[in-house]
Amino acid sequence: MNENRTTMNQNWVDPDDAPDLSAPEWQIKFDAVSVKRGRPPLEQPKISTTIRLDADILERFRASGKGWQSRMNSVLREWTSNNP
Repeated sequence: MNENRTTMNQNWVDPDDAPDLSAPEWQIKFDAVSVKRGRPPLEQPKISTTIRLDADILERFRASGKGWQSRMNSVLREWTSNNP
């Protein structure tokens, strides 16, 4: 029975025993990996602007819930395609 405990102790690894990631071999590995953060750039990114609207129009779009700005954009796109 003592042999079994000895074997278990030899195979046990402390989960807090992490490698030193500041060691040079780890730095080389980290430098070799390209890091891509955020969303990929859009072909036609949206432009931030300021526009003055009547309060009732803005209130109605906002009352329609999340995505109201996208819906407003769709309405304007439809209007411009029908009115060249």
